[in-house]
Parts: sequence; structure tokens; C-alpha cells
Amino acid sequence: MAKQRVTVAQGLAKLPGPAGERFAIVFQHGTLQVELYAPRGEDPQQPHSRDEAYIVVAGQGTFYNGSTREPFGPGDFLFVPAGIEHRFEDFSDDFIVWVLFYGPEGGEANAGQNSP
Repeated sequence: MAKQRVTVAQGLAKLPGPAGERFAIVFQHGTLQVELYAPRGEDPQQPHSRDEAYIVVAGQGTFYNGSTREPFGPGDFLFVPAGIEHRFEDFSDDFIVWVLFYGPEGGEANAGQNSP
């Protein structure tokens, strides 16, 4: 059986990674991959090949998603379809976010599985 509980503290204990990575993979099951991400200074992300969801644990800032910028804070849920440019901007030093990658390459919308 897959691990069913992962804490923020467990994820933070893996950061930074061996090459200075600011993310750690903490859970995988089927197509689901969960990471803890805690960038510092800037967010160097590039578009991803799968759909992605974020849940903000701590911190605040601005989220750029395609063509819009929105403020974010603890508890917020953010969604990015596969292939869309996105990044966190002007975020606080305590910024931590859960990252959930899931579904097929190209995203669920391309696989005919649109949300309601």
C-alpha cells in the first residue's frame, strides 16, 4: 500500500536537494506525483507536460498563469493546464506550496476529460 500521509515537515527535510533543488517528490501513485516546492528568490519554472495543481501552505505573492496575475496566500488552490506558462512572482521568503502533477502527457483536456 502506498504511503497515505506526508507532512510539510517531511518534505522540508528533503530541501534543498543534492543539487540545490527547491522541490522534493514526496508521493507517487499512478499518474499522481506530489511535490513540496519552496523556491527562494525567483521561480525558474517552465511549462509542464501534465496538468498541475498547487495548494499554498505558507507565504504570499503573485501567481502568473498564462496571461493573468493573481495574488495568492495560504490555503489557496491554483490550477495550471498542461503546457501553460506560469510562475510565482514577488513571493515572501516563507513561501511553501504543495504541487500535484497528474493525468496524461498533454493534460486531461487533450484526452477528452474536461472538468464540469
